[in-house]
Amino acid sequence: MAGQGPNLDSVRAALVPTGDLRAAINLGNPLLVTGETAGGEPVGVSPDMAAEIARRLNVGLRYVPYPSPGELGDDAGADAWDIGLIAAEPKRAETIDFTAPYCEIEATYLVPEGSPLTSVDVVDQPGVRIAISARSAFDLYLTRTLQHAELVRAEGLSASLDLFRAEGLDALAGLRPGLLKNATDHPGTLVLDGHFTTVQQAIGAPRGRAPEAAVFLEAFVAEAKSSGLVSDLIARHGVTGRLLVAG
Repeated sequence: MAGQGPNLDSVRAALVPTGDLRAAINLGNPLLVTGETAGGEPVGVSPDMAAEIARRLNVGLRYVPYPSPGELGDDAGADAWDIGLIAAEPKRAETIDFTAPYCEIEATYLVPEGSPLTSVDVVDQPGVRIAISARSAFDLYLTRTLQHAELVRAEGLSASLDLFRAEGLDALAGLRPGLLKNATDHPGTLVLDGHFTTVQQAIGAPRGRAPEAAVFLEAFVAEAKSSGLVSDLIARHGVTGRLLVAG
């Protein structure tokens, strides 16, 4: 069980310096945050994971919402949050200590019907322009890996779709579930089979916290997957088949 290993008092001292667990939540992922309470607090898999951590530590919980993952990551060194529920990425790992992933989402492309881009493997070629949500996990991945295609960035998922359509770009990069909805809403587009990466959602703490924090969070994630907690949360929030338990 999570909590076995480091003494919980030492974990609380390392992870919850203010007395309440400040959990940073990325509101920009509609699979992980599926709604809000009447009081405006986020509802979904990632808020529930944070709530379970607070319960096991026997501390209060305060959500710290961010409209995008980039903004959440920017605050890693600002003492604004204690845990961040966000996709693990090498660039973000420069300032955040991540657990293993607890769930993952396929990332692929939306293209116009009749496009010569018929698979994810042929998208990276000269002259191809790809709309993308700036500083998303898949933006960071493609920034590292693309050799020829050009990324055209917009602030947020909706804005990247608008950019793709307004400028007649060759592809829109995104998470498969969201792109499938885009294709339904905008006839004349289709989602490519396969994926160029999987976005792996994890729990992170700002670098510099005592090691007890990382040990506790890593044990919590391992137990949350093996016990069925993550799969239960996925089912509870109606994202089965779109959000996958990480291996």
